[in-house]
Amino acid sequence: MTAPSTEGPATDQLPVAVIGAGPIGLAAAAHLVERGIEPLVLEAGPTAAAAVREWGHVRLFSTWGEVTDPAAEKLLAPTGWTKPDAATYPSGGDWAERYLQPLADVLGDRVRYRTTVTGVSRTGRDRIVDADRESRPFVLHLTTADGQEERIFARAVIDASGTWTKPGPAGADGLPALGEKAAAGRVTYRVPDLKDPAVRTRYAGKRTAVIGSGASAFTALATLADVAEDEPGTHAVWVLRRGISGSTFGGGEADQLPARGALGLAAKAAVDHGYADAVTGFRTEAIERADDGRLILVCDDGRRLDPVDEVIVLTGFRPDLAFLSEIRLGLDERLQAPIALAPLIDPNVHSCGTVYPHGVNELCHPEEGVYLVGMKSYGRAPTFLAMTGYEQVRSITAALAGDQEAAERVELTLPETGVCGGAGLFDEPENAEQSGGGCCAAPTTLQIGIGAPATISGGC
Repeated sequence: MTAPSTEGPATDQLPVAVIGAGPIGLAAAAHLVERGIEPLVLEAGPTAAAAVREWGHVRLFSTWGEVTDPAAEKLLAPTGWTKPDAATYPSGGDWAERYLQPLADVLGDRVRYRTTVTGVSRTGRDRIVDADRESRPFVLHLTTADGQEERIFARAVIDASGTWTKPGPAGADGLPALGEKAAAGRVTYRVPDLKDPAVRTRYAGKRTAVIGSGASAFTALATLADVAEDEPGTHAVWVLRRGISGSTFGGGEADQLPARGALGLAAKAAVDHGYADAVTGFRTEAIERADDGRLILVCDDGRRLDPVDEVIVLTGFRPDLAFLSEIRLGLDERLQAPIALAPLIDPNVHSCGTVYPHGVNELCHPEEGVYLVGMKSYGRAPTFLAMTGYEQVRSITAALAGDQEAAERVELTLPETGVCGGAGLFDEPENAEQSGGGCCAAPTTLQIGIGAPATISGGC
């Protein structure tokens, strides 16, 4: 009796599997189509941009001109699609409805919804086996909406699944704080939509702890302050793992993404106007229940906050690598980003930081033909821009098409942030930079690529 073949079809006849129908995954598909390569986009959600829709109430700090991809625009043009005003700011919902879903619709059957990738490997080879490895196509195991299991083959894999499903915990050591799971009914890991009456009721007139120091925390503080203006008793406690410095509230008016700078200023106003109190140097170790059911945050130095009704944890995200366990990835041990990319985005040293041009060379892994792109390529680093992801997939698809010159010609204009202090992943003295506005020079926009300056400052 002959054993069934595990080799699958010839590799050059196979599509490129793209995991995730978000902004970067769909851009990857558009670039593949432009290059004459067939993509197959696998999306776990019921629509395109399912994760974006979950924060659809949040306005981006990038304009429409910065969040659409050129290859995608070309694909959309014959449909009569009109690009929104490039100078205006979309919400997540706008981005999904006015650009991402139309793009997915143009791709048609190349996008499969309600399809979850549960594993990726080489056909007939686990991660241990060297023999004939690189000549084997990739095999992806899928679970469909009706619970059925399936496998497909691909010539390459572009993982644009993002990090949305893996939020960071409240615990300062990267693990959930003691009692965090038990308190789940009063803890959220997303910026709440306070324009939704049901959600607003949860926070109005209540005391809420906001844990985090990035743009999401700024958004939560600003929106809670808006509620506090109308609802007496609404108050936020901003829990920071480090001290307040000149960079705590971002780049302000020096930020070349004005909406991002304004967001930091709005968070500062929430504190200045008394709608929020900042608690610094607080590394959450435990979340305990008060006698009335409210929550008490306990610091690793023994400090205890007064009880709060709700906790909003906004400590970043991390990549889900479980379904890639049979693939040979080369990841930085700290950031879980590709080894060559990690030093360029590491928030431990990225205070005034440098962002170098990067594309296929920085995104390669020991397993040839696998690429992590978009938010997932940054691992745990929080300083990602959509335009960076678009450039990543342009470079990768050029390489897959055999156009190495185009793949290595990374051209990208990034706005300088004017922000020092990285992502708040390091500790600072309580009085650090109290009187200064940070160490960054006057902001400029730099063209990066062949023959251009090798560094830019900021970049989140």
